[in-house]
Amino acid sequence: MKTLDDLLGEGVSGRRVLVRADLNVPFDKSDPSIISDDGRIRAVLPTIVALRDAGAKVIVCSHLGRPKGAPDPKYTLAPVATRLGELLSAPVVFGEDTVGESATAAAQALLDGQVLLLENLRFNAGETSKDDAERGAFADQLAAFADSYVDDAFGAVHRKHASVYDVPARLPHYAGGLVGREVEVLKKVTESPEKPYVVVLGGSKVSDKLAVIKALLPKVDKLLVGGGMCFTFLKAQGHEVGKSLLEDEMVETCASLLAEADGRIVLPVDVVAASAFAADADHDVVQASEIPADRLGLDIGPESVALFAEAIGSARTVFWNGPMGVFELAPFAAGTRGVAEAITKIDGFSVVGGGDSAAAVRTLGIDESGFGHISTGGGASLEYLEGKTLPGLAALES
Repeated sequence: MKTLDDLLGEGVSGRRVLVRADLNVPFDKSDPSIISDDGRIRAVLPTIVALRDAGAKVIVCSHLGRPKGAPDPKYTLAPVATRLGELLSAPVVFGEDTVGESATAAAQALLDGQVLLLENLRFNAGETSKDDAERGAFADQLAAFADSYVDDAFGAVHRKHASVYDVPARLPHYAGGLVGREVEVLKKVTESPEKPYVVVLGGSKVSDKLAVIKALLPKVDKLLVGGGMCFTFLKAQGHEVGKSLLEDEMVETCASLLAEADGRIVLPVDVVAASAFAADADHDVVQASEIPADRLGLDIGPESVALFAEAIGSARTVFWNGPMGVFELAPFAAGTRGVAEAITKIDGFSVVGGGDSAAAVRTLGIDESGFGHISTGGGASLEYLEGKTLPGLAALES
């Protein structure tokens, strides 16, 4: 696929460039106007700055949340435009619609080196439509704004959406620096990981990670399982798990995976069990085989952290996706913190697979420089590791 460097080499001064970014940032629950983590905005800055400094008229588009194909003030990108302007140290023009009168007028009035952010792509039903004609019609409107297209939204490349899949067919298209780096890193951990190779998986459900477990199991030396999904594996070992998260329909599958892994799947040996899903709930550390019937596991315990850290410490390559517990609640954050800190100390290459894992790194204040790469796309990373064809990457390669 052609890259941003190729586009810059061709010259962009005075030309309009449509940049698909992933600005789907979280907001503070107590004040929905405040961005709680601007990591995704910062991630796309190098591409925007490079184009701006080369004299391009930069038109940025993104989705935010899941509006129902119509404008919804709850999901406006206006606060993102403000934050982007602060990070660029220059005002960002904001289009109050995506392809309507406001956006069209703003795009036509752009000066060389200016940046415009369009309103939320998902305010238009055509963005996510499964109907090719409807999606294509919206893509036509977006493509009409620009002379070239750059995709730097790795977190969206697994979606067959108009701005990701259809617009590249209508314009000269290029991969941004972020997308290029993500693909390079994921190729490294899927095609030629340096051994020993350890994968750490957490999160809620085995069913969400089943495909990636099956894809990675033949390649890894150890697969460490934490988070809510570990309880279905513990049940498959014959342990009672109290009120912990459990997928009964996946127990037999987990038993088969454990048999196939022949010791390479490592489960927690102790957990933090609480009386309720709350920060002030009574809780204590119990053996994973002795979870009380009236309690639920909300984190891995200290023995498990030590066990996981030992496996991680021997690795030359580590891929981590999913927290070890409910890290948003302080009493249940130690497992995720301990595993993350162990990963920062390895003598090798580590990848944080985006999503909640990346959020945990920033929320817990862990030094990001200790990781080889922090992905901006949790779902896209997992689908890449599964070996799926990602529509956005296929569009860039065509």
